[in-house]
Amino acid sequence: MHVTTSKAAAATASQLRGCTNRRVRQFARHLGRFYDARLAGCGLKTTQYSLLATLARLEPVQQGELARALSMDPSTVTRNLRPLRAAGWISIGPGPDARTRLLTLSDNGRLKCDEARAYWKRAQQMLNRALGAGRVARLHALIDACQTTLDRLDQEGDPAG
Repeated sequence: MHVTTSKAAAATASQLRGCTNRRVRQFARHLGRFYDARLAGCGLKTTQYSLLATLARLEPVQQGELARALSMDPSTVTRNLRPLRAAGWISIGPGPDARTRLLTLSDNGRLKCDEARAYWKRAQQMLNRALGAGRVARLHALIDACQTTLDRLDQEGDPAG
C-alpha cells in the first residue's frame, strides 16, 4: 500500500511544473481579455462592470466595504471608480458620520450596468459552451476551495516564518 501511495505522490509531483502564481495570473489575463472583448460593445472593461455590478448588489456602501467585497486594494478601487464617477454612473453621498461617504449607482449607472449585464451574460454563456458547463462548475468549486484555504493561511500566518 505504501508503494502505491508513493507512486501516486511521485506522479502528482511530476505534474507540478512551473510557478502556480504565474500560471494563474496568465490564465486570469487571458480570461480578462476574453470578457473585455465581449464587453467592448457597451464601452466597459470587465473591471468596470464588476465594480458597477457589485455596487448595485451592495448599495449604499462605503468604499472600503466595496474594496473588501471585490478583494481589491482600496487605492485600486479609488483609481477604478474615477472614470465611473466622471461618466456620472456613481453617486457619492453622506455616510453615517462626517468622515464617511456612501456610494450608490446613479440612474444612468443603473442603465449602464443593465446594458453591460447583457454583454456579460452572453460572454459567460459563450465561455460555458466553449469550456463545458461541467468543467466551469469544477473550476468554480476549485477556486472557492483554494480561496478558503488561502484565507485560512492568511489568518494563521506562516508557522515556519
